[in-house]
Amino acid sequence: MQEFTREELAEYNGENDKKVYVAHKGKVYDVTDSKMWKGGTHMKRHKAGTDLSTDIQAAPHEPDVLERYPQVGRLQKERDPGEVEVPYLLSRLLEKVPMLRRHPHPMTVHFPIAFMFATTLFTLLYLITGITAFDATVFHCLSAGLFFTLVGMATGWYTWWLNYGAQPVRAVQIKKRISVILAVAAAIGFLLRLAISDILINFRGISIVYLAVALGVLPLVTIIGWYGASLTFPVEKE
Repeated sequence: MQEFTREELAEYNGENDKKVYVAHKGKVYDVTDSKMWKGGTHMKRHKAGTDLSTDIQAAPHEPDVLERYPQVGRLQKERDPGEVEVPYLLSRLLEKVPMLRRHPHPMTVHFPIAFMFATTLFTLLYLITGITAFDATVFHCLSAGLFFTLVGMATGWYTWWLNYGAQPVRAVQIKKRISVILAVAAAIGFLLRLAISDILINFRGISIVYLAVALGVLPLVTIIGWYGASLTFPVEKE
């Protein structure tokens, strides 16, 4: 049975009528006949000619789906230069609970997005209506948004380290920088509102800073979400 290096496997990417091969747990499968791999891409995310041992752990189907297709060889064991050395205990935990490899960040990141959007929304509602309950809601949403931003940053670092080998991926680098700006801005807004409870009700000079934060968190979290989506659902350029 043929033994493939990663470079040799990458040649079977389905492009220009080439066969479509993928690897899993050292086995190389020919999935050329699968409609799900037409053109060498699966679900517009997974590329043919690669090792799916990690990605398939987060898939909605079991790995044995590959057993439907012929095994054409084995993948040589070699260490990826960007591969992270995972501590033994964490490695065992990931074997038992594979969702911890992929899901923590995509799950937690929705909370800061929702709360930061709500912060800006209720700020606008207060400015339009003058209803003080909306002003109180702004503070609550901003507080929750700050907390979950820190949680999202922590899980994001974990995902970047574990699944991307802490490599300087452009989208990740942008997300990291904007996330710090978002956290700092939210912290400033939180402290101002905590110290001055009527900061928007009795408008003054410092209120401008608080208002800028309350309105500015939305575009910041939108940028972060945009680049996060570009990693999960990459758009192929024509």
